[in-house]
Amino acid sequence: MTYCVGLLLDEGMVLLSDTRTNAGLDNIATYRKMFVFEEPGERVITILTAGSLSVTQTALARLREAIDQPEANEETSIMRAPTMLKVAEIIGNTLASVRQDIEHKMNAAKVSVSASMIVAGQRKGGTMRLFLVYPEGNFIEATEDTPFLQIGEHKYGKPILDRVVRVATTLEDAQKAVLLSMDSTLRSNLSVGMPLDLAVIARDECRVTMKRRIEKDDPQFAQMSQDWSEALCQGFSKITL
Repeated sequence: MTYCVGLLLDEGMVLLSDTRTNAGLDNIATYRKMFVFEEPGERVITILTAGSLSVTQTALARLREAIDQPEANEETSIMRAPTMLKVAEIIGNTLASVRQDIEHKMNAAKVSVSASMIVAGQRKGGTMRLFLVYPEGNFIEATEDTPFLQIGEHKYGKPILDRVVRVATTLEDAQKAVLLSMDSTLRSNLSVGMPLDLAVIARDECRVTMKRRIEKDDPQFAQMSQDWSEALCQGFSKITL
């Protein structure tokens, strides 16, 4: 399991993922779930992944292969696609194809494989867009009414996003919101774990403007977690029946 979240705001986008892969109580590993494709100043695409590791790794490998092909074009390469909508379509088709291939091979073992992705980015001259791509390849898009998308174990981290995140939220406050959302998830579900990958994409920069790996012993994150716990306890004590 995993937890990934993306925010689409007036000032830009904020993306956060954990790195826990759990294949059983005695088989826990760390794998990166945030992947960046960019030509700084021209195009930036960030993909967050959740679900079957074999599906997501194979899908990403096929996307990279398509980029590197000499005959790569607007229909096959996310780095040549004319719009972010086309990028989402290419990624969706690739994810669905890989899932079907692997699922067919696993039918005999009666094992179901599934994966989903958050796709965020902007090309020069275009608008910033944020998509959630489902295992079947279809997708939905973040809007002003719903400016964030989540995949994986999202229920624990959703309440704070519902309460504080708006399109007018600053990038600084947005980072705080996603980190506290992740903190709530880490406390409630052992299948989500450190380290974390945090990225910020400022509007019209067409590049990742800030990227940070947050380790388990990160003092800033630990202090934020402690402050949030204390604030919740203080708020709780002030409420009367």
